[in-house]
Amino acid sequence: MSYSPRHVTPTYDAIVSIKARVPDDAMSAGLLGTERVGHGVRIRGDGLIATIGYVVNEADTVWIGSRDGFTVPGFVVGYDYDSGFGLVKPTLPLEGPTIDIGSAASLSVGDEVAVLTSNAGDTGLDARVVAKQEFAGRWEYLLEEAVFTAPPHDSWSGAALLDMNGKLCGLGSLVIQGFEIGDEIATVNMFVPIDLLTPFVDEICQFGRRVAPPRPWLGVLVHDEHDQLTVVGVYRNCPADKAGLKPGDLIVGVQDEPVEGLASMFRHVWSLGSAGVDVPVTVVRDAERLDLVIRSADRAVFQRKGTVQ
Repeated sequence: MSYSPRHVTPTYDAIVSIKARVPDDAMSAGLLGTERVGHGVRIRGDGLIATIGYVVNEADTVWIGSRDGFTVPGFVVGYDYDSGFGLVKPTLPLEGPTIDIGSAASLSVGDEVAVLTSNAGDTGLDARVVAKQEFAGRWEYLLEEAVFTAPPHDSWSGAALLDMNGKLCGLGSLVIQGFEIGDEIATVNMFVPIDLLTPFVDEICQFGRRVAPPRPWLGVLVHDEHDQLTVVGVYRNCPADKAGLKPGDLIVGVQDEPVEGLASMFRHVWSLGSAGVDVPVTVVRDAERLDLVIRSADRAVFQRKGTVQ
């Protein structure tokens, strides 16, 4: 089956490539690297492009390319830490159409979709929605309902998830191996619903981020295996580090409440207030229970602003 949405050529040409360079001392450099590539989608007539945020997070150099190979410099307009979307613009004209915005809420498990990238000759990967469910990432990230598709596209970062009318429903974030679909195990792509971005586009363009009080951030990476939460990374000089949290610690409680699973932990932390609130955490280290208090922070304070204008 070939992908044949309405207005095929405009849909293809609305997808752009994005290359970004991040300084060596950026907070995200160790985890995500300093040279990043992905895709973006032109969503507005003024050239505004949506991408998955980690491609351009803390970037000081951004290049945006059309499908015909024409490339211009760009800059980061803003970043949304809650959804994980980023917005960029070219600094020189980069002509092309916009894409029609749809909704991930309109998709159901079993629906046919297409995954489209800026790669030359990519006419869209036929896929199906295999799940719509919660996703928690170890970098203090939670989606109430992400979209999972199979088979996976091998160039997923910022790839466009399109319904059969060619409307944008989400952007690619991850490839996940060992994903359970009923009694089967599969490799899937995870997409962030575009619905999480559209209400805040103007706000992010004006202020570089949402203006709502930021969530409390700890500066920790936590691995969830069978609901056992193991600290696998602590950002240097960030809240968790200053409070004495260490890799290998098992997080068992927040404010004297037990936590099972990443989503539970994040919801407990975020329910305490906005960035700056104290977060009491109970950990197990070398079979000993320890009570620590982490003075949370605004994640943006610790990250380089890159080329945000």
